[in-house]
Amino acid sequence: MTLAYSVERRLRPAVEGPLDYDDSLVPGEIVANVAHLPSITGQAATTGEERVLGEALRWGYGSAFGLWHGALRRTIGEPWASLAFGATLMSATLSLFPVLGHTPPPWRWRGDQLLTSFGTHAVYVATIAAVASALGDRNDH
Repeated sequence: MTLAYSVERRLRPAVEGPLDYDDSLVPGEIVANVAHLPSITGQAATTGEERVLGEALRWGYGSAFGLWHGALRRTIGEPWASLAFGATLMSATLSLFPVLGHTPPPWRWRGDQLLTSFGTHAVYVATIAAVASALGDRNDH
């Protein structure tokens, strides 16, 4: 997702700030809320610091979600594992962000935010499926 956001930023240089809610501190706020930690929004003073924190969060929870894909892959196989994984990611994004991250409901998100969200998640699902397949194929020999 980090690479997808980087490419999109180059393609859309006029957009300032986060490209969607996953590209913001909203996931960190959700983690802080669930774990009963202090809010993180006041701690990031600059957009650069927010971006670094956002990337760290994405790598952290992205890795945890990646374990879910592995479990699905072993249980139901591909392509069903990737479909279920993508559905899990988008269901979590579209429901947890408004409920726990205090974003507007998805039908009130800007069109470009929705497209970015679906696009970056599709890239993530395709990438993790390709990597899992390559590692699985290599481990099978």
